[in-house]
Amino acid sequence: MKDLTQGNEGRQIILFAIPMIIGNIFQQLYNIVDSIVVGKFIGSVALAAVGSSFPILFTLSALVAGITIGGSVLVAQYFGAKNFHKVKVTSDTLQIFLLVSSAILSIIFFLLSRPIFRMLSIPEDVIPDAVRYFDIVILSTTLPSFMLFGIAAILRGVGNSLTPIYFTVGSIVMNIVLDLLFVLVFDWGIDGVAWATAISSIAAWIGLWWHLNKGKESIIRFNLNWRKWEFDWENFRLSLKIGLPSGIQQTLVGLGSMALLGIVSPFGVATLAAYTAAGRVDMFVSMPAMNLAAALSSFVGQNLGAERFDRIRNGLWATLKYSTSICIALTLIVVFFGEQIMYLFVESGSPHYREVIETGKEYLVIVTSFYILFSTMFVVNGVTRGAGATFVPMLITTLSLWIIRIPLAYFLSDIMGAQGIWWSIPAGWTIGCAGAIIYYNSGLWKKHRVKTAVEPMQT
Repeated sequence: MKDLTQGNEGRQIILFAIPMIIGNIFQQLYNIVDSIVVGKFIGSVALAAVGSSFPILFTLSALVAGITIGGSVLVAQYFGAKNFHKVKVTSDTLQIFLLVSSAILSIIFFLLSRPIFRMLSIPEDVIPDAVRYFDIVILSTTLPSFMLFGIAAILRGVGNSLTPIYFTVGSIVMNIVLDLLFVLVFDWGIDGVAWATAISSIAAWIGLWWHLNKGKESIIRFNLNWRKWEFDWENFRLSLKIGLPSGIQQTLVGLGSMALLGIVSPFGVATLAAYTAAGRVDMFVSMPAMNLAAALSSFVGQNLGAERFDRIRNGLWATLKYSTSICIALTLIVVFFGEQIMYLFVESGSPHYREVIETGKEYLVIVTSFYILFSTMFVVNGVTRGAGATFVPMLITTLSLWIIRIPLAYFLSDIMGAQGIWWSIPAGWTIGCAGAIIYYNSGLWKKHRVKTAVEPMQT
C-alpha cells in the first residue's frame, strides 16, 4: 500500500505507473506473440478469427470493468481519508458483484456467439474458427478475468500497483509457453491458442487470491470463506453511480469496435487479418498513456479524499509530460518501421502475404501519427475519473465514437476503401480530446468527491 498524498507528484505517479506499464508491456507482447504464432503457424484465416473475437470479448468485460473503476475510486478516496472499514466493505461488495455477473454474462455470450459473428458480416470461411475459439475462451476465462480486474482495481486504490503485476507476468509467460506447446508440438490449432489463454488466466487468479489470503495486505483480506464477505447495498450504489458511466463508456467503445469490425469485414480476409495484426501493435503503443492515466486516477482519488487540489493539478501536468514524451518516441518507431513490424505476423508463402503487409502498414502510419491526441484525452480523463466524475466523459466518448468515428468510417470507406476507416479513428480522437480538455477546465468535476470518504475512521 502507498500513500499518494505526500511527496513529489510526478515521481509518485511515474513510480506507481511503472509496474502497470511493465505488466501491460508483457500483456501486449503476449498479444503480439499470440498473433505471430496464429498468423505464421495456423494461417491468415485463424488470425482473422482471433481478431474477430477480440471486440466481442472486450465488450463483454467493458461494463463490468467500469464498475471496478467505481470500486477503485471509492477505495482510493476512503483510503486517502483513512476510513479503512469502508475500504474492506468496498472490496467485499465488488467481489460478490463480479462473481455473479461473470457467471451470467459468460452463459449469455456463449449462447449468442454464432449469431453475433454473422451479424458482424464475418467472412464465412472465418466463422467456424472464430466460434470455436470464442466459445472456449468465454466459458473458461470470464470468471478469472473479472476477478483479476476487481482485485487489481482495489489494490490500485490503496496504492499497490505492483502485486497484481507479478501474477500477470507469470500468467503471460505461461500463456506464451502453452501457445507454443499446444500449437507447434500438439498441433491443436486455434483450439490450442484458446486453451492456453484459459489455463493461464485461471492460474493467475487462483495464485493472486491465494497470495492475498496469506495476509500480505493489512487492510484488505480476500477471504476464501464467502460467508465472511459483506455486501453493502449503499456502497454498491455509490460504485454504480461512479462506475456505471465509465462502464457504459467502455461498452460503447467495445460496441464501436464491433461496428468497425462490421465495416472492415466486407473487405475480405486479408484486410481483416491486417486489421487484427496492426491492432495488436496499435494497442502496444497506446498502453503507456492508458497506464499513466490509471495511475493518475488513483493519485487523484487519494488526494481528493485528503482535499489536496494543488497536488492534483501538479500531477496532471507531470503525467501529460511523461505520456507525451513516451507517445512521440513510440510513434516515430512505428511510423518508420511499420512494414518491418508487419512482416512478423504473416508467413511469406501465404496467399494474402503482400496485401496484409501493405494494409497493416497503412493502418499503422495513419493511426499512430495522431497518438498524441489519444494520449492527452486519456490522461485528462484520468483526472475526472479519479474524482468520480464519469458521466460527462461518457457523453464525450459517445459523441466522438458514435457521432463522428463510426459514421465517418462508413462514409469514407465507400470513397477511399479501407483507408477511410483508418482515417476515421484520429478524427474521433480529435473531438474526444477537445471535449476532455473543455470539461477539465470547467472545474465541474471537483464537485464529485464522495462525501462519505471523509467519515471518521471506523474500527
